[in-house]
Amino acid sequence: MRLKLKNTPEQVELIKAMGSKDPAVAREASEAFAAFLGPVVRQVIMNANTAGGIYTDAPYDEDDNPSYPLDLYYNEGVNIIQTWSQNIAGGLPTSHVSGLEEMKIATYRLDSAVSMGKRYARKARLDVVSKAVERMANEILVKQDRNAWAVILKALAEASTGGNTHLMTSRTAAPGGGPAASFSLQDLNDMMMRLARVNESYAGGTAAEAYSKGLTDLYLGPVQVGDIRSFAYNAVGGSTAGATVTDLPDEVRTDIYRNAGLASIFGVNIHQLLELGQNEKYQTLLAEFTGATVYKEADGAAGGAVGAGDATVIGIDNSKGSFVRPVAPGEGGETFTAIPDDQFYAARQEKMGFYGFLEEGRVCLDSRAIVGVNLEA
Repeated sequence: MRLKLKNTPEQVELIKAMGSKDPAVAREASEAFAAFLGPVVRQVIMNANTAGGIYTDAPYDEDDNPSYPLDLYYNEGVNIIQTWSQNIAGGLPTSHVSGLEEMKIATYRLDSAVSMGKRYARKARLDVVSKAVERMANEILVKQDRNAWAVILKALAEASTGGNTHLMTSRTAAPGGGPAASFSLQDLNDMMMRLARVNESYAGGTAAEAYSKGLTDLYLGPVQVGDIRSFAYNAVGGSTAGATVTDLPDEVRTDIYRNAGLASIFGVNIHQLLELGQNEKYQTLLAEFTGATVYKEADGAAGGAVGAGDATVIGIDNSKGSFVRPVAPGEGGETFTAIPDDQFYAARQEKMGFYGFLEEGRVCLDSRAIVGVNLEA
């Protein structure tokens, strides 16, 4: 993610003032720049966060303890439920067992600090100042993503409804020699059916559409996105001996071929993540969370454990709003606060810096919004 400050006369004068040898002038200019910096960083991390489309923001007062009523998510016939959240930033997400009540949500502070020599400001080196702002935004973004996906992966690893785990082993056989099994239409169909089953009503029937629309988003690695593109020119079917190989209708193949960006398939949005795939960091983290647990195939056949060398495709039902991000707006209503770093106010330092932070939490309130299929290597 890159940031670039506009080279305008007003911007240049402000940057030069931050490098002033007069502490009062430098401090006033730094405070003005920090007021501008906060909204910019907030906008960047909001748009660049890979989990931003999964979590719903739930603002709360800065000095309050956020909570959420669990009975909005669960059926009347269910008395004990599980939620997944972190108690500290970077901590292992925990599976909290609770009754239907107002659940308190743990939040934590994510922060970053950057500094540079005042001489760069006096020379109006906007490129250097831009890099400092960029570094602050990237540090917050990395911390946000790591914490957000840790909760998602932990929920996927442990979620089970009606005796069916939400994570399945693919029915497609691995080719052997290292590569993971290809993502197929059978896998996509299995994910859709598993979500439909776990979202039945409390009476065991069809749930209201407003409650769950089924699979809405797929998160997968570049190789698996390539598998979807290959639907346009490869025969679609099982890879085991004797399996029937079928073709997609020409209209569907043509549509996939023309839409090389692959924004969606069969109404399901496609999101490519470099962190997903064989031996990538989210796959490795999922393997740690699942341990030696064996996940069956969708038809109940014996499956296998999740390994770091496998590739997992994650499906989300975004219509449920089950993933929540409590966030505390600071003064002025901004969720990200930037202030001048006062440790550099002394004239002898010849440095200037900024400190930025936000207070948030991540929680999965209803795991029936997540499903996954593991492609074994």
